[in-house]
Amino acid sequence: MAVFPALRARALLLAAVVLLVGALERGTDAQLSAGFYSASCPTVHSVVRQVMSQAVMNDTRNGAAILRLFFHDCFVNGCDASLLLDDTPTTPSEKGAGPNAGGSTFDFDLIDTIKTQVEAACPATVSCADILALAARDSVNLLGGPSWAVPLGRRDATFPNSTGAATDLPGPDSDLNALLAAFAAKGLALRDLAALSGAHTVGMARCSSFRTRVYCDANVSPAFASQQRQSCLASGGDAVLAPLDSLTPNEFDNGYYRNLVAGAGLLHSDQELFNNGPVDTLVRLYSANAGAFASDFAASMVRLGNVSPLTGSSGEIRLDCRKVNS
Repeated sequence: MAVFPALRARALLLAAVVLLVGALERGTDAQLSAGFYSASCPTVHSVVRQVMSQAVMNDTRNGAAILRLFFHDCFVNGCDASLLLDDTPTTPSEKGAGPNAGGSTFDFDLIDTIKTQVEAACPATVSCADILALAARDSVNLLGGPSWAVPLGRRDATFPNSTGAATDLPGPDSDLNALLAAFAAKGLALRDLAALSGAHTVGMARCSSFRTRVYCDANVSPAFASQQRQSCLASGGDAVLAPLDSLTPNEFDNGYYRNLVAGAGLLHSDQELFNNGPVDTLVRLYSANAGAFASDFAASMVRLGNVSPLTGSSGEIRLDCRKVNS
């Protein structure tokens, strides 16, 4: 008869192990919640929205810049605000590495402004990583794009990864295989690549990033290439800017995909999505159906925001987004 208590104890132990394994498999994503600050900082959403509304009203490029910061942060060490850290005498930042260099990423001062106001409302409570995630969502929505519930509860990194910034971020000359590999390394699928690339429906690129595209690529629209060559010369003028979406440069819509179908993607990496490959079907879908793009983009932004966040006791809540707490 004594065997039954032993079996029961073993069964309870097995059940506990199953629950623990399930929790581990759910990972840190399960610790993020849209209502994370509902008690500790209920005004954070309105504070971020108000600052971003004014910034986008002043210059639509501010919205595109914040969206780019979010992408470039999440692709290096996950969404942990490591991109926001400044150089120190001993540790180089991510800001000057790889595709972040040369002013490609900017508007760090706008995040500083939001952080200052959030700190005034809720001291030492909201992470810079969460502020950036909320600001990116509001940027998209304020430019006419979709909105979504942002899972929150991230904490901030205590060190940058300049090496990762130089290697993990796909560049403007990347081919499709490189793009797919970069996204797969972050747990993101082909559909995420197709949808998230639509962020290039807003923002600008430097001549140095698209010169090869408009002078050398065989799959570029001749009329589009001729137009871009007028301002982006064969040599010199590297800093000259052009809109990533020449159709509706200040609106978050599906114009980016209509450009691709017409052979008018500004970057080589853009046009790779529509070049007789596996992403062509999605590009055609998004170019014809703005609602499908908006829905997929919102879902992919949530998945991007769930890439390796620091939660629980990991990292810290930075008081200044540019430096770790002393």
